[in-house]
Amino acid sequence: MTATFDRAADFTFGLTAAALPDTTREAAALMFLDTLGITIGATPMEAGRIARETAVALYGCGVPGLATRMMFDGRKVSVAGAAYAAATATDNLDGHDGYAPTKGHIGVVVIPAIAALAETVPDFSGPEALAITTLGYELAGRAALSLHATVSDYHTSGAWNALGVAAIAARMRGLSRAQLREALGIAEFHGPRSQMMREIASPSMLHDGSGWGAMAGMSAAVLAEKGFTGAPAITLEEDRVAGHWEDLGSFWQMEHQYVKPYPICRWAHAPIDALRQVMLEHGLTHEQLARIRINTFHESACLYPGIPATTSQAQYSLGFAVAVQAAYGRIGVEHISGEGLADPLVASIHDRISVAEAARHSVRFPACRVADVVVTLTDGRVIESGDVHARGGPEAPIPQEDVVRKFMEFAAPVLGEARAGAIRDAVLGFTRADSKFSDLGRLIYDAPAP
Repeated sequence: MTATFDRAADFTFGLTAAALPDTTREAAALMFLDTLGITIGATPMEAGRIARETAVALYGCGVPGLATRMMFDGRKVSVAGAAYAAATATDNLDGHDGYAPTKGHIGVVVIPAIAALAETVPDFSGPEALAITTLGYELAGRAALSLHATVSDYHTSGAWNALGVAAIAARMRGLSRAQLREALGIAEFHGPRSQMMREIASPSMLHDGSGWGAMAGMSAAVLAEKGFTGAPAITLEEDRVAGHWEDLGSFWQMEHQYVKPYPICRWAHAPIDALRQVMLEHGLTHEQLARIRINTFHESACLYPGIPATTSQAQYSLGFAVAVQAAYGRIGVEHISGEGLADPLVASIHDRISVAEAARHSVRFPACRVADVVVTLTDGRVIESGDVHARGGPEAPIPQEDVVRKFMEFAAPVLGEARAGAIRDAVLGFTRADSKFSDLGRLIYDAPAP
């Protein structure tokens, strides 16, 4: 074992809610709520339905202590199957949080993993739930930085967020330090090293690989618990990556996640926000927009260029997403699914949009996601936004009340105002010492009322 592993193991088993700064604990509750809202919003969508049916067909479980109910479904499957189903659903509604340096997402697997495991262990406190949440974010984020720094391919989040799931499961199921080491190695080895830019070029339900990241991480922990070996995880124990782990427990990545105002790939958010800013500042309506030129970073410019035919394509679109924002001043699930994909108003605005890569924006990625727009109005005026950073992260934060409002916008149409509000109150109440995970658990497993 290496000193870096020892640091990670101490953190995994020793982190307490009391050791978390107040700001970290509050961020954990907010990210838990935000991710859960997207999980709920994704429940009726086709990808989530298919994932749940697949979990029932392939990942059932008759072993006591490893069977759990799927979130917002109620049927019992294995802990790996439940985590896979919820993470896949969440991943396919691209409104969940992310961490810019990782170029990916963590909460998408952390919250499904905790919910899957919670029914297999004794009840635990709300503050403990926030400590476990933070553990998952901190380990997965550093595994991401290590993997990005040591391989040439740009891989999806499932390749590294699997390690966060393995650590969560090791803590919640009471594995030993030696079993944790094996679990992390197994999770790294089997984590889906899938090609992110392939999914950008041809959007599908594969999305960011997080469903399989959750499956790999949970399976790794159970394998290690039963004696399977797979250490070491080189993203943790190789000398080249030690620097990415030195600030574990002192720098809290948990506080630096971004919240998405729109259920669209983060790479499109800066152009969306740039147009939003211009329209709000000048009191414009879509009828006044003659042309919109988007200048953005390379990865953003590679997003789907046409009118999407599927929800997957819509969430990886650029021009389409900007056109929706121009038309309606917001982007909701109804705009990226069903009849929203064939909206003639959006199509007419899309025809007025052009996209170009700007070198000054590309060199700042991934630390910054910046773009600008140049809008030509029907009266001939030209308005430039200037450089605009995507909202929702540390560089351009949005208020807590907006995050809570976003949760209700996604959750209430699926569950109803009363149940959604009770979930909101339970999660935000995790900061209280007398709260229990079961305060939330009684609300998140049953299927939505018909």
